[in-house]
Amino acid sequence: MLIGANGEKMGLLPFSEALESARTATLDLVQVSPSDSKPVVCKLLDYGKHLFTKKKSISSSRVKVKRNTTKEIKFRPSTDVGDYNIKLKKVKSFILDGDKTKISVRFRGREILNSDMGLDLLNRLRDELEDIAQVDQEPSLEGRQLLMVLSPLKKK
Repeated sequence: MLIGANGEKMGLLPFSEALESARTATLDLVQVSPSDSKPVVCKLLDYGKHLFTKKKSISSSRVKVKRNTTKEIKFRPSTDVGDYNIKLKKVKSFILDGDKTKISVRFRGREILNSDMGLDLLNRLRDELEDIAQVDQEPSLEGRQLLMVLSPLKKK
């Protein structure tokens, strides 16, 4: 059984005629069924082009896989308004790109006594990002750092 380049059936042909039709069309004669099947099915196609498109589709499917990454932004309890706004924009861009974002507030020296300032900062961030992000990990004090993890909202 011979199948043409456009997918049309050309019927049962002897091997010599199938090979001749492949030569006239400047294509390759490729067997697509197992050799023990009756009848053997062959197809006219450009085998080099077929291999190229197959390899290209495999490599493009690998590129589409997005890894879940975690980005981190560090604040200080005394972060000023200008710096806060710049870091807020960066956090928004991370979340809109689909990345989890770990926000940490680092305390130095005696700043740890005023850890409520860091908690207020994280709560303010949570309120400003509530339309695009959800809290994965509530603010928690780990050593001299206050940590919170945000992730993008799940799409419905």
